[in-house]
Amino acid sequence: MSATDRISRLLFGFYMVAFFVYLFLPLAVMGAATFNTSRFPTVIPWQGTTLKWFTELWNDRAMWQALWTSVVVAFFVVLVAVPIGTAAALILTSLHERARGFLYAVMVSPLLTPGVVVGISTLVLWRQLEVGGGIFLIVLAQASFIICYVMLMVTARLQRFDRTQEEAALGLGASKLMVFRRIMLPFLKPALIAGAFLAVLQSIENYNTTLFVRGFDTPLTVFIATKVRTGLTPAVNALALIMIAMTIIGAIAFEIARRRQAARAAHA
Repeated sequence: MSATDRISRLLFGFYMVAFFVYLFLPLAVMGAATFNTSRFPTVIPWQGTTLKWFTELWNDRAMWQALWTSVVVAFFVVLVAVPIGTAAALILTSLHERARGFLYAVMVSPLLTPGVVVGISTLVLWRQLEVGGGIFLIVLAQASFIICYVMLMVTARLQRFDRTQEEAALGLGASKLMVFRRIMLPFLKPALIAGAFLAVLQSIENYNTTLFVRGFDTPLTVFIATKVRTGLTPAVNALALIMIAMTIIGAIAFEIARRRQAARAAHA
């Protein structure tokens, strides 16, 4: 092995270690702070090991209510964003190239708009219709830009779609609805699932837009931001640690299921 190859491997190894340290070290510190007896979320100084913050989390009804509000909002955001984003992608890919460029710029513009602007404009618009803040406005405000993420993912998937399958099905007498249900939807299934998960994550973590349209409802991000000002305890770390553990377990379960399905398809 030449000196150049050794240096390249050394630099690559250093980059990978630095990357994973940068990515996971904050999560490790956050998780470790859950077991520190200090009433502040910190690992230095270490005052002792405890599990009391899980008990504090269990008894914190306000935090669970905030989490439930975020889950409800995310559920309805998915119901709005996935169908509309999919429809937008289907329309976009069916247009002429010139019209497609203009419409694409219009459709992705909410992603370039600051969340503060989206939240305020949504609140101002719906107040003219005598609709105050709350879960309804949170869903509308978040969906207005989360739709763009779903559209982009479905559009990327559609670029690999073989249109001859659709033409062959129509030529054999299938209706457009049957073609969409039997051919298009199975092909788009990975993008739709990924878009739904992305919509959930974007909804739960959103703060800027949600802050202006929440009314008397308090999602988890707004609740945590409020707790930062009034006094944050490691109970928040306990909730974050549980969510990270659930994410890892879900990813492992999904990978195991995917490999089993691939093995069954290979033996079939």
